[in-house]
Amino acid sequence: MTAVAVVLVLLGVFFLIMGGIGLVRFPDFYTRMHAAGKCDTLGVPLVLIGLAVYQGCDLASAKILLIAGFMFLTSPTATHAIARSAFTHGVRLWTTEGNAEP
Repeated sequence: MTAVAVVLVLLGVFFLIMGGIGLVRFPDFYTRMHAAGKCDTLGVPLVLIGLAVYQGCDLASAKILLIAGFMFLTSPTATHAIARSAFTHGVRLWTTEGNAEP
């Protein structure tokens, strides 16, 4: 079980690192939100599930799994709400010309 837990945690950390790289490398707010939203939606639950597997079958693992499920459901919703609010308030889109209108 320890090997399964290590693989899950490492996969989660990989996705979180890729999201961090996306935040640095992408050109505008919306593509950065996309990188953060996608990677957080998969990375955090994988890390938490790995921790629950490592912990074993007890109350702490049940709580960790509930938190993982909550994150899996709310992270995309929050990302969408933030991006929609930014679009509504006129945050400019990135284009190759650099002069896009919202």
